[in-house]
Amino acid sequence: MRLGYLYSRYPVLSQTFCDAEMLALERLGFELEIGSVHPPLTSLRHEHITCLRATIHYAPPQEILKISEKSAKTDGKWPLNLIDRHERKYGASVKAEQRARNALYFADHFKRRGVDHVHVHFANRAAHTAMFLKEISGISFSVTAHGQDFMKDLGNDDLLREICAAAEFVAAETDYSRDLLRQRCPDSAAKIHRVYNGMDLTRFSPPNEEVSINQMPRIISIGRLVAFKGFEYLIDACADLVRRGLEFTCEIIGDGPLRGDLEERIRKLNLSDRVHLLGSLSQGAVLEKLRSADIFALASVTDKQGASDVFPTVIIEAMAAARPVVSTRLAGIPESVVHGETGLLVPPGDTMALAEALSRLIEEPKLRLQYGRAARARIEQHFRIEHTVKPLIELLQKMPGATTKSTQHSASQSEAATAIAYLIDRWPDRDLPLLERELEEMKPRHVPIVPIVCELNSRARYTRAMEKMAPSLEFLPDQMVIEAEWRANHALAQKLEEDRAQQSVRAPSAIFLRQARFALVLINLLREKKVSHVHATSSRALVCALVLKELLNVTVSATIEARPALPREWIQNALSECVGGRLRDRKFARDSSFIVDKTTFRSAPQRALGRISQKSGIDLTAGTRFWQEWAELLMRWSREQPKW
Repeated sequence: MRLGYLYSRYPVLSQTFCDAEMLALERLGFELEIGSVHPPLTSLRHEHITCLRATIHYAPPQEILKISEKSAKTDGKWPLNLIDRHERKYGASVKAEQRARNALYFADHFKRRGVDHVHVHFANRAAHTAMFLKEISGISFSVTAHGQDFMKDLGNDDLLREICAAAEFVAAETDYSRDLLRQRCPDSAAKIHRVYNGMDLTRFSPPNEEVSINQMPRIISIGRLVAFKGFEYLIDACADLVRRGLEFTCEIIGDGPLRGDLEERIRKLNLSDRVHLLGSLSQGAVLEKLRSADIFALASVTDKQGASDVFPTVIIEAMAAARPVVSTRLAGIPESVVHGETGLLVPPGDTMALAEALSRLIEEPKLRLQYGRAARARIEQHFRIEHTVKPLIELLQKMPGATTKSTQHSASQSEAATAIAYLIDRWPDRDLPLLERELEEMKPRHVPIVPIVCELNSRARYTRAMEKMAPSLEFLPDQMVIEAEWRANHALAQKLEEDRAQQSVRAPSAIFLRQARFALVLINLLREKKVSHVHATSSRALVCALVLKELLNVTVSATIEARPALPREWIQNALSECVGGRLRDRKFARDSSFIVDKTTFRSAPQRALGRISQKSGIDLTAGTRFWQEWAELLMRWSREQPKW
């Protein structure tokens, strides 16, 4: 089985359980395809995500999906009846049209990648999209429901029942959430199963029998700064500990909308020297903080809208790090923390009880060690990822066709063995008026081009030719993803900068940094598409192409526009690294592999001619012989295979 994962947004710092599950499945031999409708909200990534073999594939911008919607309506693929039914039944807030656009895109993507089944975390937007995806493509789906997703975020129990009915099975992360789901969806009760989130213990060093005890006990808490995490109660409890004359420090890791309110609360209670808000940290930094702490505390409550924690991953992370836990008797928390054995549980919102529990552990170091060792043992016995993922695998293997092998993906790989990447710095681009025409000319000549847009020009107006071409374009994800990739590959990024510093003729720093970032994101895509040759459609894109040449050993060609964005001397040096290209300025040409470009324009009348060609579909600027010559050159260059 080739398994797809579909997220509304991925990765999310607080959702390490998703990472752990997918990594475990990959270790057990599952081949995954990961799709995300939206990019992450921060460029900070947990280090362990780099261990995923599967790449994360993001949906293109909504502007492009709306163009695809037009085509789907023309082709009869638009699920009009499903959209109308959902809008009538659930109202405009469910955004049925948007769900359909996203589902159409991923239905095509998952089919091309040979995906047999899609799994979704959270019974809300992603699950709703998966239901549309099943209707459109026939690809089955399953859901892991957590708590807040179906209790609050989805906002409609009728829709929840429809999602559960359409799913092959529903996994609930605790007995508590399983029972709630069965009550709300009685007709689907038989397909709702408890599947705990698990912990990869290889990321946690085994507990030391002689754990050092800090002279001043350290309390740590982790979570988004939102109401149901109960940080205000933790801060108030810290004030009570100070009144009792106890020495301690408290660090809160995480960010969110309540940061300002919590900072003010800390200031008013004169706790600035005791309680510190550290903001978001990487997983490596979080684990270091856990290792150096004495007590983990999470004062979870139910907020005014009814949202609450159900099974906080940070609690089992703290237990895996052999730390005693102080938390509340809320939802599924007692399923992880055993009161009086691995920690202490108090009523939600009871500041005095919370302070009393913390006080006891501050004053009894041996009890902290006892609870911490018992916590680690409980994780090893019940919540190790290799153990918790088994019920999910069993459910997947019970599905019809679970043992059949998918052949579509392997076939598509062999067909793309000599693919040619067309790097498009920005699209639409008025300086490339015949790009769409060029790509159309290559199709009947069977040139295997993968057109990649590095940045969408969202202000541009789309011509008919552009709308026709848009669904076939690959779009890089937004700047958050690009910056995250750059940060995650610090050593490689530094090497690229150092290599540029050694060059006697350098690309301008702003252009280089932008294009080098594009290149790092493109590495996996080009490998996936089996690209052997990269064509830069402009001088800016050539900067990116030459970085890829160094990293992937691909051949490179370029089209140099009439008014290049880079200095002439740099272009001359850069062209010496190309196997050929198309040039407006004959003086750049070195041999017959560099041909005079008949599709670029210097004067206004020529540019206008290009636009007329673009709109009419009749090429008034370059004839059949020119395009045939260009196609033959591209095919020749693409046969020089990279040594990956």
